Amino acid sequence: MSDPTAALASLLRTATIQDHDEVLKLANAAIRASKSDTDAQHTRVVALLKLDRFDDALRAIAEGGHALEAECILEKAYALYKTGHLQEAHNAAESAPSAQAASRPFRRLRAQIAYRAENFSDAASIYRGLTDEKASRHGDENDIRINLLATNAQLEWAGLGHLIDGGERRPSRADLESFETAYNAACAHIARAELVKASVFLKRARDLCEASEDLSPDEKKIELLPIIIQHIYVLSQLGKGSEAVALQKLVVQSDILEAPTKAIAQNNQIALAGTEGNPYLTQRVAELAGKLSGNDKLFEYQQSVLRRNKYALDLQMHKFQGTDSSTNDRILTASTPTAVLDVAPLGVISAAARTQMGKGNAAIRKILPILEKRPNDVGLLLTIIQLYVQMRKPGPALAILETFLKRLETATSPDYADVRFSPGLVATAVALYRLQGRQNSIRAELARASTHWRSKPKSASTSLLRAAGVELLRSSNPEDVEAAGATFEKLVAQPGQDNTAAAGLVASFATRDYAKIEPYLQKLAPVERLTAGINVQALIDAGVCSVATLAPATRKRAAADEPEKEKTAKRRRKKRLPKDYEEGKLPDPERWLPLRDRSTYRPKGKKGKKRAQEATQGGVVKEEETLELVGGAGAVKVEKATGGQGGKKKKKGKK
Repeated sequence: MSDPTAALASLLRTATIQDHDEVLKLANAAIRASKSDTDAQHTRVVALLKLDRFDDALRAIAEGGHALEAECILEKAYALYKTGHLQEAHNAAESAPSAQAASRPFRRLRAQIAYRAENFSDAASIYRGLTDEKASRHGDENDIRINLLATNAQLEWAGLGHLIDGGERRPSRADLESFETAYNAACAHIARAELVKASVFLKRARDLCEASEDLSPDEKKIELLPIIIQHIYVLSQLGKGSEAVALQKLVVQSDILEAPTKAIAQNNQIALAGTEGNPYLTQRVAELAGKLSGNDKLFEYQQSVLRRNKYALDLQMHKFQGTDSSTNDRILTASTPTAVLDVAPLGVISAAARTQMGKGNAAIRKILPILEKRPNDVGLLLTIIQLYVQMRKPGPALAILETFLKRLETATSPDYADVRFSPGLVATAVALYRLQGRQNSIRAELARASTHWRSKPKSASTSLLRAAGVELLRSSNPEDVEAAGATFEKLVAQPGQDNTAAAGLVASFATRDYAKIEPYLQKLAPVERLTAGINVQALIDAGVCSVATLAPATRKRAAADEPEKEKTAKRRRKKRLPKDYEEGKLPDPERWLPLRDRSTYRPKGKKGKKRAQEATQGGVVKEEETLELVGGAGAVKVEKATGGQGGKKKKKGKK
């Protein structure tokens, strides 16, 4: 029988990528012959990794002892990464000697671990370092470019786009040469809400994938599915529902092999179907994707979307108590400032569940006490403000917002200042101030926000700084104009060309520091080009249009602007005369008396004649007597009682 070690060495010299099963068999045979053979054990670990048997590879490393573990640091870290144990994989990679950790394979693995653990800034830094080393020498230039584009897209989705260099944010012609780079560039555009550009890149990626000669038909089918699913989302966001539905028909759930892609495709199909269907059946369909674990888990921004969709289904099924309890637990676990903003959408869902989808004062009365228990719940705060605004009560809404902002300003953690001056809260405050016509308060709020974000090395709120600079530039206060200039200086210092910032900088320092604005004058359009085709004389003749100012709200109604209408003459009614009226004849003087009091009245019937006889004319006069009242209050006349039986009735006897 031949020596197993020699047979293994011979096989390794002639091995190809399809020989992994045979390599594993011979490695096991060599280990049975000599359990201390480290090379055979190392070979078995590599063969198991090639066969995607990562758990078996970890067991093999553990069985080999400390010597094998020290030799297989890269393999162990990779196996842990593939099984979803990201923190352990990171620790294993960090334990490597400095010379080994600086190697290119180790750095690529560390970048992949950081990417999967959602440490996108670390991953991008490693990939940039690999790109600077002339990746073409190592034959992995295209792979590094693809991974860097994917990492930049994740940074954009995580709200960290300001960490990306300006050159990397602009797509190059090289990104349109392969379907992988075109797809990742499209994802970056989606994260920046540039959906039209994203649609163009996705169509390009699909065309390149279908025309690729390096892929088999089955491989093309697998690669096309993520592209089509992403394009469905973009078309639906662009309002092109018919095109999105047509693309959705190309997606067959059973053909999707990757669990994350299947879950996203299932969610898109449910979203396109709308909310008119049966929510109970929709929930059953959503549960078909199953739970994801390990490296199949979706990224947090994807999980948050699916989680919110699940809560939306629960609300449609009137599962208010369970939804409120679940969202409340998640919100209370958010202790860091970043987490406070991440769970803000859950605050809206919690309010909807607590009020059972109610509105108005009744809903506000139910959720106001919850804000006292969860004082940092941004979503709940914005929900209350929205309800007040819907009822046209900006005063209480602004009072609650100002109380919330003051509490954040007094927080002990300095990171809460980022929440205090987050673009959404600042924009809400500005909108409420504008409803009340408080222009000075608007400028004060924007000035404070600008001061905060200017102090950051890399500002994540470019749009907020731009809006603050424009508003402060309109002020006649020199301090506001100076703050506007500092704001625009911050903007022009950032990578990329911002014409608005350059124009604002020129306007801020035009009368104070010409040397500072001179480099930016060439970037602006000449005045002659801007005013070409404008009839100045016609504008002068038309006059200056004044902006209507907001009048303070009062309880009195404004006087009507319309002129009073002329009063129409009253129409005189025609006099109505009795039927038996004769001109010249005197009318009956007793015509105003009741009929029974007239002298001509003659009663009919026996009862009527009897009542007539009792009257004073010819009838018996009833005796009256005068009674004096006690205390000298006067006297009254009453009818005198007559004798006899005293009004007693005789009882009838029995017959």
